[in-house]
Amino acid sequence: TKALQAMVYGDIFMRVLYATRPYEAKPGSADALHEKWKEICIRSLSKRSPSMAEFNRNISGIIHDFDELPRREVIKPRVGIVGEILVKFSPLANNHVVELLESEGAEAVMPDLLDFLLYCFYNSNFKAEHLGSKKSTARLCNAGIALLEYFRRTARKELTASMHFTPPSAINELAQMAK
Repeated sequence: TKALQAMVYGDIFMRVLYATRPYEAKPGSADALHEKWKEICIRSLSKRSPSMAEFNRNISGIIHDFDELPRREVIKPRVGIVGEILVKFSPLANNHVVELLESEGAEAVMPDLLDFLLYCFYNSNFKAEHLGSKKSTARLCNAGIALLEYFRRTARKELTASMHFTPPSAINELAQMAK
């Protein structure tokens, strides 16, 4: 439970911070808000058994606070970061590409780490249908997809309702677009 909550927190922080920092009216305000919420999330995850109610309240609060942060009305190019998983998510491995993009006047867009896991689980359906893998493995992986989506349902709802952020796509929608 804690690991899934931490992963959802991390994905939300990347999504809202990267979509806010290039537009913040007061430089440093998005990073300060991130630090505030990071401490709250760490305290929550440090509890013996963090509750789903507190987790969902934190998600709503993070998205609401970043959505309300004063912004400059400018349009910046959005640059997607793709590639091998370590390189995408580790500033040391990618030579701090997010900071570079922001310093050059762009908004960095990073896929969610949870989407990588969803892809791994979803791939079992293709293997079962086309490569002779076990259907029972695909069913188990589909249960894993349902669990992961359960943990990010509040984030999806709040991001959809926000003014400045986009929600993550469902894995089955991404698979259909890839076809």
